[in-house]
Amino acid sequence: MRNTDTIVILTGAGISAESGLQTFRAEDGLWCGHKVEEVATPEGFARNPQKVQQFYNMRRAQLQDVSPNAAHQAIAGLAGRWRGEIVLITQNVDDLHQRAMEGVTPKGNYACYPMHGSLKRVRCTASEEVSEWDSDLSAEHTCLCCNLRGTLRPDIVWFGEMPYFLEEIGAALDRATLFVSIGTSGSVYPAAGFVQQLRLEKRAHLVELNLEPSAGSQYFHERHYGKATEIVPVFFGGM
Repeated sequence: MRNTDTIVILTGAGISAESGLQTFRAEDGLWCGHKVEEVATPEGFARNPQKVQQFYNMRRAQLQDVSPNAAHQAIAGLAGRWRGEIVLITQNVDDLHQRAMEGVTPKGNYACYPMHGSLKRVRCTASEEVSEWDSDLSAEHTCLCCNLRGTLRPDIVWFGEMPYFLEEIGAALDRATLFVSIGTSGSVYPAAGFVQQLRLEKRAHLVELNLEPSAGSQYFHERHYGKATEIVPVFFGGM
């Protein structure tokens, strides 16, 4: 590859698991002991907003006890020396990629698109305004933009909702020379369809770095399996 090419990186829960964060959905269909439909759908929030708020308060508080691992740092290091474009698309709602980039000055063009939202933000259901948020959230909090109580919810894209940055992501995929998928199951759309789209268009080299083969592993030209903290630094280390 030329040092001016465009690299698009997609990350999922597997890259943060070694930092101590649980993956989104375990084999039993539960997320941290809860049914996904209870804590990750608009309907679940409407039925029991207090339960949903408490669930994300716990997830948000957990971020204080974890740090970016070697895989996050390897991507940040690549951004610090790659003269081309790096587009990082993450399905994760933690802030580990952002923290790994602290103190790193990208050599070329760098963008990070958290397509499923962020635990560190809240959204007003009345105005759709988004605000940074670090502490617990409840129905008693007053929204700063409309002064109403009970209108704030986690800025998380739940099942049945449209992911963020789809236009920007689509444009980045059109420019990609290398596409690397890290720690994602390949079962959650639309992200699961990115590699299929690129394979059909035959314009990018496709690489999977994962603990085990994903649901779409057959679409990749190159596959490496193992712990993210081991294989990601090795893969990017020579670039």
